[in-house]
Amino acid sequence: MSTISPEIMLALANVESSYGPIKAIRGVSLKVRKGEIATVLGSNGAGKSTILKTISGILDPTRGTVEFNGQDITAQDPTLIVKRGLSHVPEGREVFPLLSVRDNLLMGAYTRADKDGVARDLEVVYGYFPILQERAAQHAGLLSGGQQQMLAISRALMAAPQLMLLDEPSLGLSPKLTKDIFEIVVRINRERGTTILLVEQNANMALNVGDFGYVLENGRIVMEDSCARLREKEDIQEFYLGMKEAGVRGERRWKKKKTWR
Repeated sequence: MSTISPEIMLALANVESSYGPIKAIRGVSLKVRKGEIATVLGSNGAGKSTILKTISGILDPTRGTVEFNGQDITAQDPTLIVKRGLSHVPEGREVFPLLSVRDNLLMGAYTRADKDGVARDLEVVYGYFPILQERAAQHAGLLSGGQQQMLAISRALMAAPQLMLLDEPSLGLSPKLTKDIFEIVVRINRERGTTILLVEQNANMALNVGDFGYVLENGRIVMEDSCARLREKEDIQEFYLGMKEAGVRGERRWKKKKTWR
């Protein structure tokens, strides 16, 4: 029986995952509280996407546990995890290009049997992204990159998730589209109460919308704090937000990896 507080929706404890002989994440422990937007920051190759794949069952961990709503879901079948109320929007969108936009959305609801609820949620996602309704009959592969990202998020919403995993939603998008996408992500969180775990390289945007953040380096969590406090930390400002306040002294500290505090 789980001893984790009921306010914690997702908990990882000492999780390690590998790709063959390459260990991608090492002893990762993190918690996501109900109703919040949590974010994981880190450079390319730090292991951010691996965390989400391990949570959603795409990748089995070699060590550690994943709990969702107090239940152990470690290495469960991804379909069962979706049925429990957890949806994953992968990096690169991965829509079904030869299916229509509407059929892509309905594929997101494949685990549901409540037809009336599915119809209502279809209208909800059209409300968030009206362009998807305009292009409902069009093949998804003909959408722009930004529209495909809207479709990927909407498809995940069609599963009526309690928790949504978002992997690099701004990847390849213009600053304006990135802003639009993040505004909708915040609305989904506030209006629907959907808890969100966000992996994002755009640290400025992620820290602006997030409640709590983790910093990942070489597969390990090296810092965690509220997003508001992370924004004030010198190292985050210099290496993630592009500020130069720390100068050469900060660069030396970074190389020695003694600056995380």
